[in-house]
Amino acid sequence: QVQLIESGGGLVQAGGSLRLSCAASGRTLSNYDMGWFRQAPGKEREFVTAINWNGGITTYADSVKGRFTISRDNAKNTVFLVMNSLKPEDTAVYYCAAKFGRFGPSRYASDYGSWGQGTQVTVSS
Repeated sequence: QVQLIESGGGLVQAGGSLRLSCAASGRTLSNYDMGWFRQAPGKEREFVTAINWNGGITTYADSVKGRFTISRDNAKNTVFLVMNSLKPEDTAVYYCAAKFGRFGPSRYASDYGSWGQGTQVTVSS
């Protein structure tokens, strides 16, 4: 299985930006479609965005469309999430996830077999 480690979380004011990184090891990331999910306190984990194995197809939750951008660098085995115009409601633990295969990005957490430990993002008002 691929191991995933997220980084880049932190505290930011509303309207600010953050860039999250997800570094993979143990497997070649180009064999995986990737996703980002988040979980706020007291809420279920929700889909944020996903990208196919070569970066050619992306999909976003309506709540982040136009503000967040997912990308990947397979040569560096890393996936990125750039978050702009952050809102207090974006506060959550953000998780990177890997889905083995090249079938296209998925919005469903159950499709992903490997998860990172998460990184906290806190947006103050």
